[in-house]
Amino acid sequence: MRPSSLSGRLILSSAVVSVVLLALTGMLLAGLFTAALERNFDQRLRSVLDGILAGLEVDGSGTPRLAQGLADPRFGLPLSGWYWQVVPEEGGAGDLASASLLEQRLAVPDGAARDANGAAAFYLTDTADVSLRAIEQSFTLPGSARRFSVLVAGNFDELSREVRSFTGTLVASLVLLGAGLVLATLVQVRFGLRPLRDMQARLADIRQGRTDQLQGSYPSEIQPVADELNLLIQSNVEIVERARTQVGNLAHALKTPLSVLTNEAAAQQVPLAAKVREQAEVMRGQVNLYLDRARRAARAQGIGAVTEVKPVLEALARTLERINRDKAIAISLECTPGLRFRGEKQDLEEMVGNLLDNACKWAAGKVALSAAPAPGPASAGRTFLVITVADDGPGLPAEQRAQALKRGQRLDETKPGSGLGLSIVVETAGMYNGSVHLDTASLGGLRAELTLPSAA
Repeated sequence: MRPSSLSGRLILSSAVVSVVLLALTGMLLAGLFTAALERNFDQRLRSVLDGILAGLEVDGSGTPRLAQGLADPRFGLPLSGWYWQVVPEEGGAGDLASASLLEQRLAVPDGAARDANGAAAFYLTDTADVSLRAIEQSFTLPGSARRFSVLVAGNFDELSREVRSFTGTLVASLVLLGAGLVLATLVQVRFGLRPLRDMQARLADIRQGRTDQLQGSYPSEIQPVADELNLLIQSNVEIVERARTQVGNLAHALKTPLSVLTNEAAAQQVPLAAKVREQAEVMRGQVNLYLDRARRAARAQGIGAVTEVKPVLEALARTLERINRDKAIAISLECTPGLRFRGEKQDLEEMVGNLLDNACKWAAGKVALSAAPAPGPASAGRTFLVITVADDGPGLPAEQRAQALKRGQRLDETKPGSGLGLSIVVETAGMYNGSVHLDTASLGGLRAELTLPSAA
C-alpha cells in the first residue's frame, strides 16, 4: 500500500482523521470523567461536613465537641487519609479533630478560592505523603462567639486510581476502535476501488490481444469512462484500417503511372529513355520503401494484435533452408513454448526473415535461431521477448556493427542485396519499442538479438 496510490491516500487520510478524532474524544471523555468524580467526591465531603455541623456543640468552656460520632470508620483509623477537624480561626485552645489525624492539623492554603457560600475546595498532602481533597468553611457555632474553621479531607489517591483505571480502559477501547475503523476503511476502499482494478485487468487483456473491447458493467461513476475507452479503441481500429486502405490505394495509384513510364521508355532506344527508365526504377523503389514503412507504422499502432512466435520461426526456418539448399545451410531452432509477440504476424515475419536471410548469406553451414522471454523484471507492466539469430560465418568487427544497421549500408558488395534488410529490422522493431543488438556469436560469426514486446 503506497502513499502515492489512490487507495493508500484514502486509507492514510482516513487513519489520520480517525486517530485525531479518537484522541480528542479520549481526552474529552477522560476530562469529563475526572470532573464528574471530583464533583461526586466533593459532594461526599460536603455531606460529611454537614454531618459534623449537625452534631457539633460547644460546652460551657467554649470548647467544641461532637455529640455523636461519624458512621465512616475510616475517620477513626490513624493516617487513613480521611480526616476532619474543627479549629478556632483566631487560634488557641479549643480545637477538635478526628482520631485519624492523631496530633497533626491540616492548614488551609493561603488564597484558597471560595464559592458564594464561603466554602473552599483545595488539595493537600498529609504526613504520610497521601494526596488529599479537602473542603473547608467557617462557621459561628451556637453558644459561642468564636468562629470555627470546619475542614473535611478525603484520600484523593483513591480517586486518582479510579481515574487511571478508567483512562487505561478507555485508551484500550479507543485503540481497538481505531484499529477496527482502519480495518473497515481498508475493506471499504478495497471494495470501492475494485471496479478500477477490474478495468485495469480488462485493459491489459486488450493490450495483450485477448479481447478487443472493454467488457463488463461498471458503477455509474466510471461507466462513462469505460464507454469512452471503447469508443477510443474503436476509433483507433478505424484509423489504422483507413491508413492501410489509403496506403494500398496510393500504391496502386503510383505503380500504374510508373509502369506506363517504364514501358514507354523501354520502347525507345535513346539516352533520354534510359534515363527515364533508371529514374522510374528509383522512384518505384522509393515508393515501395515508404509505402512499406507506412504500412508497418500503421500496424504497429494497432491495439490487440498478438502473434504466436514458434509457428512463424518454424515456417521461416524451413523456407530459408530450402532457399539455401545449395549451400547446405542447417538452421537449428529453440523456442520457449507459448511465447507470443504483441504485434502483427507480417512484421514479425519481415524482421526475423531479414535476420535469417542475412545469416544464411554469410554462414558457412550453421545458423542458430532461438526465442525466449527477455531476462529481468517487466518494465512499466510490459514484458519482452528476445529472438536470437547466430551464424558460423566470418562475423563482423565491433566498429562496423553500428554502420551495418544504417539504411542502405552494405559492407560487402559481393553479396546480393540492397543493404536495407537490417535497417528495416531496426526501424520496425523501434515502432514496437523494441531494439536490435549485434554481437559475436558462440558459433564464431555474428549474433543478432531482436528484442520485442511479448504478450502474456
